[in-house]
Amino acid sequence: MSFFREDFTARSASVRVRFGAGIRAAVSEEMDNLGVSRALILTTPQQSDMADEFANYCGAKAVGRFTGAAMHTPVDVSEQATDLARRLGADVLISVGGGSTTGLGKAIALRTDLPQIVVPTTYAGSEATGILGQTENGVKTTLTSAKVQPEVILYDAELVATLPLSMTVTSALNAMAHAAEGLYARDRSPISSLMAVEGLRAFRDSLPKVLADPGNLTARGETLYGAWLCGTVLGQVGMALHHKLCHTLGGSFDLPHAETHAIILPHAIAFNASAVPDLLAPLADLFGTSSGFGAGTGLWQFAKSAGAPLSLRDLGLVEADLDRATDLATANPYWNPRPVTKDGIRRLLQAAWAGDRPDI
Repeated sequence: MSFFREDFTARSASVRVRFGAGIRAAVSEEMDNLGVSRALILTTPQQSDMADEFANYCGAKAVGRFTGAAMHTPVDVSEQATDLARRLGADVLISVGGGSTTGLGKAIALRTDLPQIVVPTTYAGSEATGILGQTENGVKTTLTSAKVQPEVILYDAELVATLPLSMTVTSALNAMAHAAEGLYARDRSPISSLMAVEGLRAFRDSLPKVLADPGNLTARGETLYGAWLCGTVLGQVGMALHHKLCHTLGGSFDLPHAETHAIILPHAIAFNASAVPDLLAPLADLFGTSSGFGAGTGLWQFAKSAGAPLSLRDLGLVEADLDRATDLATANPYWNPRPVTKDGIRRLLQAAWAGDRPDI
């Protein structure tokens, strides 16, 4: 099918992207290309050893490290890291890790306008966007700004080769959500739709190979390719119901980011499929049509076969919280192709909480 539209606007950020096993060792070279020489290296506490590795790559150009990146980018953590960057006189940020570390680098860049080199260790895809989500007082908000768009991304298959399979699956589904919603975004373009389908296809084909052989660097590289494409879609178009629900559940109930996306995705897509079946037809073709499933159910079956979590209950959300989650998600909803009603969202969340197959 053609993705042509009579009226559209296409956007593309200026980002240098490099792929290759072992490419992370070129980080000092990328600093030279940017004309910078004082790097602050960022990681989570769990990946602090990566800060040591990258300090070795940077040598004297590494002036400090901050290893306190946290899920959902808490504002107080970002302020601490920003203060350190200023005290050290850092002129570049090197973010090594998943969405938490990438988010921290963006938050510092928002406050300082420092350039960023991002080295992903998951498939989050946020490294390819100028979008920042921050959490303060239990509320997660998002903003879009050229100031938070990373300048350089290094995709190294070796860094995801040892990613635990459970994280591999949830991180992949998190990335796939960007492309899935991009297919019906009101500001989509033919280019964003092409990238969305190619990114989804890359994950469909490579994720089973990774699960069969986690150390397969070719398959791991293809998953990173999918993550880049899906993330780039996220950076070009507005998101809708799926992301609103995940931001609500993550920011207000402290649910883990990737796992929440993995669970909500099939239900949000099934919810919207009745309104835009034509726009979601490529997704149904990739995951459902051959088995007689629609887009949402096809994604649910794909997630189930990959061993993804299926129930919000298993993440610790109690059923009594569903009413509050519904109120929060519908109070200031994102644009969505199907009208967002409390009754519809409550039923969606109930099914996601119980782990039921989407049937909306």
